[in-house]
Amino acid sequence: MEALVSAASASLWAGRRVLVTGHTGFKGSWLSLWLHHMGANVTGFALPPPTQPSLFEAARVGELVRHVEGDVRDAAALRRTVEDCAPDVIFHLAAQPLVRLSYREPVETYATNVMGTVHLLDAARQAAGVKAIVCVTSDKCYENREWVWPYRESDPMGGHDPYSNSKGCAELVVSAWRSSFFDVAGPLLASARAGNVIGGGDWADDRLIPDLIRALASGTAPLIRSPASVRPWQHVLEALHGYLMLAEYLLAGERAFAGSWNFGPSDEDARPVSWIVERLQAAWGDHRAALAAGGPQPHEATLLRLDSSKARAELGWRPVLPLATALEWISEWHKAVDDGADARAITLAQIDRYIGRQGLGGTARAAA
Repeated sequence: MEALVSAASASLWAGRRVLVTGHTGFKGSWLSLWLHHMGANVTGFALPPPTQPSLFEAARVGELVRHVEGDVRDAAALRRTVEDCAPDVIFHLAAQPLVRLSYREPVETYATNVMGTVHLLDAARQAAGVKAIVCVTSDKCYENREWVWPYRESDPMGGHDPYSNSKGCAELVVSAWRSSFFDVAGPLLASARAGNVIGGGDWADDRLIPDLIRALASGTAPLIRSPASVRPWQHVLEALHGYLMLAEYLLAGERAFAGSWNFGPSDEDARPVSWIVERLQAAWGDHRAALAAGGPQPHEATLLRLDSSKARAELGWRPVLPLATALEWISEWHKAVDDGADARAITLAQIDRYIGRQGLGGTARAAA
């Protein structure tokens, strides 16, 4: 049997019970809106939105999903939510997602990213009816050797800073649970490692795009650090499309897909910070010179690329938004919202535009 592979498949997602941890965050809000847009019954479990403003509040995501406020470090609360929701599929996105914050709060970072994953997987192990789990980690989970070759799923886990290392640890947790508890029975479990996701509605501190948007919106010169650092930048919808496609294979019972997956951009879209600054300024219409951040900076990887050939060959996933286009979409999103447009409507419109670029057309493909 060929699994369903259209992430826009209303017939697959309509009425599907879905649990999203971290649904109040930037990526979780985009995912929750997309799932609801396809007719899924979404329950979210998360702390309050991590920023002010937030996409969760601006797009009124809480009106569309069952919102459960909770902390993944609270195993009992998470277990109750899994039992009450009785999900068919779980997307685990809840995390402490910032490298620089992990230097200031390493214990919280490990407690959230590692033990939070343990709590989620153990709750799913004890619940009945969970068919599929997609645990989202990070492109930074690999032992970064600062080499020019992109990292493959078989490369060793590592991480210099607490954030990156905690994501490598989370990957090891996923692998252990898959081998120990879900090898022949229970939900099919996969992990997803995306690039540096960007998109409208991200107001986090210490992230390049939100910092640039704040500077551009206020008419000040952007302050940047590490202008030569290279990252696998990609629009958030590219990564979410990969997660949804992966979940569809798992829901179809395709055990061969219960593994680890990279979802990164095309090779040419692994760009230095300086390129991002120039292109986003061009999209915004502001060309003032950027300022270099002063003083010592904590260690961050300078070169990182992902090899997504496995996802392309086996899932049929491919990126369709060139990085320059993604930056244009971000500029359009923030300018529209700043001018009073409805954040939910803008977000859903970009989801529909993305679906059109994928050629998904809102229908599923299935074959016996």
